[in-house]
Amino acid sequence: MRNLLPAIVATATALFARQAEAVAANPLPKPQNITWGSSGAFSVGALTLDGPDHDVLQAGFNRAIEAIVDLRWIPAATEAPVRSFQPFPTPTGTASKLRKRSNETGSLTNVKVQVDDTHATLSHGVDESYTLDITQGSSTVEITAKTIYGALHAFTTLQQIVINDGTGNFIVEQPVSIQDSPLYPVRGIMIDSGRNFISKKKIFEQVDGMALSKLNVLHWHIVDAQSWPLQVEAYPEMTKDAYSPNEVYTQAVLADIINYAAARGVRILPEIDMPGHANSGWKQVDRDMMSCIDSWWSNDVWATHTAVEPNPGQLDILNNKTYDVTGKVYKEMAKIFPDTWFHIGGDELHMNCYNFSTLISSYFASGHTMGDLVQYWVDHALPNFRAASNKTFVMWEDVVISPDAAASGTVPKDVVLQAWNNGLENIFNLTRDGYRVIVSSSDFMYLDCGYGGWVGNDARYNVLINPNKTDGSANFNYLGNGGSWCAPYKTWQRIYDYDFTATLSDTQKALVQGAIAPLWSEQVDDVVISQKMWPRAAALAELVWSGNRDKDGNKRTTELTQRILNFREYLVKSGVQAAPLMPKFCARNPHQCDLNLNQTALWAEPPTSL
Repeated sequence: MRNLLPAIVATATALFARQAEAVAANPLPKPQNITWGSSGAFSVGALTLDGPDHDVLQAGFNRAIEAIVDLRWIPAATEAPVRSFQPFPTPTGTASKLRKRSNETGSLTNVKVQVDDTHATLSHGVDESYTLDITQGSSTVEITAKTIYGALHAFTTLQQIVINDGTGNFIVEQPVSIQDSPLYPVRGIMIDSGRNFISKKKIFEQVDGMALSKLNVLHWHIVDAQSWPLQVEAYPEMTKDAYSPNEVYTQAVLADIINYAAARGVRILPEIDMPGHANSGWKQVDRDMMSCIDSWWSNDVWATHTAVEPNPGQLDILNNKTYDVTGKVYKEMAKIFPDTWFHIGGDELHMNCYNFSTLISSYFASGHTMGDLVQYWVDHALPNFRAASNKTFVMWEDVVISPDAAASGTVPKDVVLQAWNNGLENIFNLTRDGYRVIVSSSDFMYLDCGYGGWVGNDARYNVLINPNKTDGSANFNYLGNGGSWCAPYKTWQRIYDYDFTATLSDTQKALVQGAIAPLWSEQVDDVVISQKMWPRAAALAELVWSGNRDKDGNKRTTELTQRILNFREYLVKSGVQAAPLMPKFCARNPHQCDLNLNQTALWAEPPTSL
């Protein structure tokens, strides 16, 4: 870092020379309430912690101080009014006049933390609020929090507002008062290690990004039909279907990940997807409890399809062995993962797959429906799991709202449903029926969308001339989805602009627990996971922490631009390999890369129904 100091000084000089009256620091997510003073900057010395004797608190403080010292952060993108442009075709307008920063007026040496409840556990609904105050003339950063986890968030805010002044010294630019708390208790991302293995190191990297952006739930889709990388002591043979002996999550590795996340205020929500997406692992225990695992998945002949992607397989819902095995796997994992929530899947069941089950074929022949079969699973699997470990179950929305495989009877209202289809419509219908909902709408939040198809031997790409050239309409290779079912790519603006409670009553809004952005891993592994996850996940982080609107109720997406560009650079400096969103020119020249010069263009409300 010392070798880079001349470049840092030059960059900072240019940055501060063009900085407007607003401070350069611009923490993400934007706090609920942040008020900057104007009396002048504080120098920051060797900060010491004055707070409760608590290992998690001390470790969080140490990480924040280490980040401040090691990164020596100079904001990479700062907010400023859109500059004057030359009118067409008249001479150039005059750029906004900028005010120089006032001199330092104090020195900070102490961080005083008051925590009301140091024994609160990391669980759903834990209080994450905090206040942070630096007053004129004080030498102390004053932090209050209800729990340790609120204090951790205060530290991540602090490390974003202590910046390098360009000469190697640390400052906080002005007195500041922050009152902050999240809008939702569930704010997360989803990783998928069933399609491609994700190493412990890269999972830690995702947790680091989450902690910096105040996301608090890592939904971990651990296994799928393609592989079983999870060690289960009750059935050690299941990891024969891991990709290699080096691509297995031992129980020691699981403990490392759980502990690393917990120390940063991140809950792990484990998912064992059942009874669909089931092949690898399960078949090593007993092939008789499986259906269609040796079938062709048949998307080329949709009438006989057994899965939406290779390789097919579902648990046989009418085989008693299924409940013995799934119960033991769940019981073991429920002991390892301490969170009070557990995800048991429930998505994308295909009736055709069950044509390969003698038991279920006879069941259908006797007049029962697919909905009856799903209800049988709900009525038998959920009580079986509860008897082993009574946690709050999360399931994909399909079990209630799928047009093909929804349960025909009652799904308990204490099951939390993850909504992934049909955007506002499904959120409305699920909350109308009294279910708590996690929003993961694929039209807005699926981070794997828009990368084209991944299945091989696909003749749809073998096209040399646009068949719709005359009328310009979309087709597979020309303006179409190109094989990505949920195309187009979900940009940070698409995510941030999502008003997912727009059509809900107050009663329904209270049932929305928050949002999780999934990154399915058919085309994701260690090499690309962080680039595909970040910094787009940071747009979700602000959306569910403090919302996407200013104090007047207007969309603030344009305001987020410089904040997220700056945060991307902060992530990269912090070791999270986030992708660039724009040319660096845009970070250095606020709003010169906007599509609309009119800075209120996003204030118009989009329709919420056709």
